[in-house]
Order: sequence, then C-alpha cells, then structure tokens
Amino acid sequence: MFKYAVHYLKNTFVPLNCPDNINLDCGAMVIARTEKGEEALKAFLVNDEIAKLFSDSDKTPAPFEFIRIMTEEDLKTFEELKKEEVTSFFKCKELVKKHNLVMNLVQCRITFDRRKISFYYTAPERVDFRELLKDLTQVFKRMRIDLRHIGVRDESSIMDGCGICGKPFCCSSYLRKFESINVKLAKDQGMPIAPSKISGTCGRLLCCLTYEYSNYIEAAKGMPPIGSTVMTPQGLGKVCFIQFLNNSVAVKFEDGKIKEYSKTDIEMVDADVNVDIDIPNINNYSTDEKVDAKQLKQLEDDRNSSTGNV
Repeated sequence: MFKYAVHYLKNTFVPLNCPDNINLDCGAMVIARTEKGEEALKAFLVNDEIAKLFSDSDKTPAPFEFIRIMTEEDLKTFEELKKEEVTSFFKCKELVKKHNLVMNLVQCRITFDRRKISFYYTAPERVDFRELLKDLTQVFKRMRIDLRHIGVRDESSIMDGCGICGKPFCCSSYLRKFESINVKLAKDQGMPIAPSKISGTCGRLLCCLTYEYSNYIEAAKGMPPIGSTVMTPQGLGKVCFIQFLNNSVAVKFEDGKIKEYSKTDIEMVDADVNVDIDIPNINNYSTDEKVDAKQLKQLEDDRNSSTGNV
C-alpha cells in the first residue's frame, strides 16, 4: 500500500512510489517524475484507510516516482522557476496579441527540469497557433512547448478562489466531473433567474444547482401547482408560492391577504376564485437585473466548458 501521496493540479492527490528507506515529513517538498517531467510537489502522509482506497480503486491515478527530497538549493531554484513562469506568461501573451489570436491565456507552468513549458488557454473556437508556436520555439529554446486548450470551468478550477457561498470552488477542491446544468434546475428550486445569482466565476451555471435538485423534486410530490385553487381552514384561495423544503404553501385570498399553510392542511378543489396571481413576480428574491434569452443560453452553454486537458 502507498505510504505517501503528492498534491497535484486541481487539488488532486496522486500516490507516490517512494523507497522504504525514505521517511518524509508531512508537507515535505519533493521532486517527482510525472507524465510532464520532473516536478516539485508537496508530499503528504497517507493513513491506512486512504491507502486501502488507493489500492482497491480502479480510478486511482498512476503513481508518480519519487526522485529526491528537495534541498535548499532546489527550493531556491523552485522560487526562481515560479518567477520565470510569470515572465514567460506575459511573453506568450504579447505574442498572442501580435498574431491577433482569439485566445485567453490562463496559466504557464514549467517543469522543474526545465524540459517542458505548458501554456493553458481558453478559446471560444479552435485556434490556429502554428505561427505562434514558431515564435515560442525561438523564445523558449531547448524546451518542449505545450499549448493546451482548456474550458472555462477548467480555468476556474486551476486558478482557485471562493464562490458566492464563501467556500473554495467545488471544482478546485473535490469536484472531478462536471454535470450538464440548465436554467430549469434553478427555476424548479425557486431561485432568482438572474446571472449574478445563478452563475459562477466561470460564467456558467453554478455546479451546486444539481446538489439538492433531487430533494426538491421529491418534496414537490403532492404539492399543488402555483395558480391552483385550494381549500384552506380559512376558505378558498389560490396558491401563489411554494416552499418545497418546508412542505408549506402560500395561499392568496380574495381580500388580497396571503397566508402560509402546511400542504397537509389544504386540499385542491375544482373551483374558481377571484384572485389574481402574478406568477413571474412571486419569488423568494427580487432582482433589478434585465435577463434575456441570449444571456441564459450563454450560461447553459457547456461546449468546451470542461475539456479534461488540465
């Protein structure tokens, strides 16, 4: 079983093949051989339970090979490398501008052995970067250049940050697979149909819209639809709002008053009452945002939102 794992891209942990005679402190910086080359990574101790999961699962990433514990000289080189990544990023950005390419450069990463440099970018369409690549080979000599197209959700996941909930992005902490999401999920949960309320930093619908959706669907069973006539202990009225998770229904009466009832205290009836229900305005939230169909379609657009190229 694996004794150590290293922290890798998108907050993933990859098992580390380490000789038995090597003892690492938790959080120690090591040089490991990855599919990209030699990289500087932080190592962590793995408890028996996690080690067993690593061994038993068929989804565990291929282990990285341990090379050595980083020395003081290695750590200085690593700091220089981080600075070099920043300058390389802006050099590439200038060349992208020079060739008038429609691509947004996201990040630059250089392997510790300086044999490979990777540029991550997003783009709405396929990019012909042949001329850019020629220029890059002149700037970054003796380095293998990797131009990697990623999606906008991938961009958020590798850049890190906090969502509107105040917690780290799901995509950069534990979420590994992006589900298909549409505006209907927000509507069914009574959320405001406003981009600032239902979209994330990536400009797409919030991933968390799917987390509790099944609970709302289950809670909606047996609920009267909005606009239906119901009999309450106070008489006939129309349903104007539903609180799914509270199992309660707001009913509007002919005198304009609104009262909330448990769904067990009301009964749907085939009758008509003189009550106007302005359904579009009945919501838990109010918003001054003007929303059109084009904006909503853009929020739902999952083409290339995640490419798996990270």
